[in-house]
Amino acid sequence: MLTIHRAGAEAVVVDGDRVAALGRYEELAAAYGERARLREWPGVLTPGRYEPDAPALLECCYWPDPREDLGSDPLTDDALAALGMTEARWGASARRGLQRLLAAGTTAVAGPFDRPSVRTAVERSGVPVLSAPRPLTVSGRADFAVLGEDGVCLVTCIGGRLLYRAR
Repeated sequence: MLTIHRAGAEAVVVDGDRVAALGRYEELAAAYGERARLREWPGVLTPGRYEPDAPALLECCYWPDPREDLGSDPLTDDALAALGMTEARWGASARRGLQRLLAAGTTAVAGPFDRPSVRTAVERSGVPVLSAPRPLTVSGRADFAVLGEDGVCLVTCIGGRLLYRAR
């Protein structure tokens, strides 16, 4: 199914996991409007963030579960050492860390990941592990974000799938 994602005057047409077209909304609506559903976002369309520090953020920090009495900021150093981390706990932490990265508009991360549970969490998330950021191009993967006027991420789309949407 074709989807037009519009942010202001700019738009991207997504066909499956690929970008079918990029450009001004009026032009894309004229070419694809009859066949595509429309999603309108109040912000700026971007290729999304590339996170080069993902291994450190996911393998050297503990992202607390909201049900734990540990606050919301990631734990490191002595606080992390006191937790007695297991592989299962590392995996759960990585999933929460990935959610935070998606909420920041991250569409790709650097690797590699040494911990098996963290590597599995990243693989299952759909967030690509790349050596460098990639641009948003026609026929390329539909990985993009929409940032509000205040710079806050409103939408993160990876492989044509909406993986994060601000409430």
